[in-house]
Amino acid sequence: MSAEAPEKSVPPPHAEQFQRALAHFQQGKSAEALTLCSEILLIAPNHGDALHLSGMVHAQSGNLTLAAPLLKKTLQVDPGNAAAHANYGNVLSSMQRFDEAIACYEQAITLLASIGEVHAFRGNALRKSGRLEESVAAYDQAIAFNPEIAETHCNRAIALKELGRYDLAVAGYDASLLLDPASVSAHANRGVALAAMSRHDAAISSLQRARELAPQIPFIHLQMGISLHAIGQFHAAIESYQAALALNASNADAHHNLGISLLQLRLHESALESFGRALALNGQLADAHVNRGLVLAEMGNHPEARASYEQAIAINPALRIAHRNLSHLYLQLGEYEKGWEKLEWRLVSNDTKTKQRLFPQPLWLGRELLAGKTILLHSEQGLGDTLQFCRYARHVSALGARVILEVQPPLLNLLAGLEGVTEVVSQGATLPAFDFHCPLMSLPLALKKSIGSAPATCSPIQANSAKVEAWQARLGNKTRPRIGIVWRGNPQHKNDHNRSIPLAEFTSLLSSEFEFICLQKEMNDVERNAMAARPDFLMTGEQLHDFSDTAALCGSLDLIITVDTSVAHLAGSMGKPVWILLPFNPDWRWMLKRTDTPWYPPARLYRSDRLQGWTYVIEKVRADLAQWAKTE
Repeated sequence: MSAEAPEKSVPPPHAEQFQRALAHFQQGKSAEALTLCSEILLIAPNHGDALHLSGMVHAQSGNLTLAAPLLKKTLQVDPGNAAAHANYGNVLSSMQRFDEAIACYEQAITLLASIGEVHAFRGNALRKSGRLEESVAAYDQAIAFNPEIAETHCNRAIALKELGRYDLAVAGYDASLLLDPASVSAHANRGVALAAMSRHDAAISSLQRARELAPQIPFIHLQMGISLHAIGQFHAAIESYQAALALNASNADAHHNLGISLLQLRLHESALESFGRALALNGQLADAHVNRGLVLAEMGNHPEARASYEQAIAINPALRIAHRNLSHLYLQLGEYEKGWEKLEWRLVSNDTKTKQRLFPQPLWLGRELLAGKTILLHSEQGLGDTLQFCRYARHVSALGARVILEVQPPLLNLLAGLEGVTEVVSQGATLPAFDFHCPLMSLPLALKKSIGSAPATCSPIQANSAKVEAWQARLGNKTRPRIGIVWRGNPQHKNDHNRSIPLAEFTSLLSSEFEFICLQKEMNDVERNAMAARPDFLMTGEQLHDFSDTAALCGSLDLIITVDTSVAHLAGSMGKPVWILLPFNPDWRWMLKRTDTPWYPPARLYRSDRLQGWTYVIEKVRADLAQWAKTE
């Protein structure tokens, strides 16, 4: 029996034609590949490889609506094709059908778990769908299979950034950049993460590198502007925003941010124009309405400012800054009842230093009876605010309450004998037992039914007589009127650049007719050296240990001239003659246009001109000093 001839291997149908189609695809000849696949599918409509390759050709050309059904049919005829599951997932992800895409990736991983690239694809879809924790885990799996892919490290870092884990995100971008030092995405997003950590100098360095690699990307210029603004480089920030807008003039955020930097430089008309352009592009940008209102208020157009704040609130009823700014506007206009109610919004947000204190005891806003109860009145914000609002303690005491007053440490000795207060404690100290609590600045609202909404009469603050005598002895015999001066406030105050006066301008007030005494506790080296060189000026800062010392020194003076800072409130509360120098759009408590204030009857207010700045104020004060000297 003769041996049978061996059976020849028979290639699958259309194998040669498909191989030619695949070769065309790999060579970038998509049209030729698609033609050959179409010919195959006319004869064999369930040819899995031709379906798969046709879907890939359409996906590569961006025609997702044709790619998706071809890849779906591929999986119907060849459900074990891991690559087709992954490619169909990519198409679905590009169509933002993330849940379906994730299911495809998971099926591909079930068939072939070791494909690290598919784990990365799954991580991308999870991140874009908001499932950030899962996306990080998926990227970790991808990196475990293939740690040399820079893009995976970068995308993982983006997910960490979106989770707010900025330090870990920066480490991830660093890992990505070790593998690909020219990654624009890694440099740019690293800058964003650093900026979120307030490490703006480092952020600028990363963004600068991204900008060098890709100067045509508006986002990078925009983020550079944000960090430059944050470190006070407003001119440079403006240049960055303008560069972003040169590349994309329809970017509402860039117009908005440009307006913010222009406002910092007091270029009001230009800022108003920028906010207008931002809102023309996106009328729902609530923050732009708020900042437009701020510009209008600073320009003295209070009706339109109010309308802008109200528009912001209509868009976002929970926008704290809009309510807060509107409260300040109401109070500035003397609409106290509306103002005190709106002012409660200062306590709403968790991102402000003045957020509401949490106590197990209930907040008192005037509803409960206080007779026989103990209430804690606690300070907030600055020292000046405590000095201004501690006057309400006696009104709370008059309701039958035992009043505990918590104040900042520098005010502890000064306010120890305040009328109506049983006990004064320092912030940070252990608090005694109490039944209710109330922030000091909420007291006008809480007491409005019993004393009305207008400012209450000031409770005079008394300086320690022994300390006053000690200062008088230290100053010696008086031969000229003694004037205390303060030219700037706390540099950490967000509005200090508006309310403080450059020393070179302020010192033009000094003359030999008067004995000028420094009430400025903190000075930089330039200021200290400049003032030490003047024989007509007495430095006292090192001898002012707390506000009881400052009050005693004020008690030894004939007049205090100060910008809007805590010394203005101290002198006013003591009933001392005080001249307060204010910016054109002052803090709400000084109202508008008036030369006096219901908060401190002895005070005289000097308001700067929007265009002339402090020049107008200094000239007016100098003239009034000459007249005042004749009466002393």
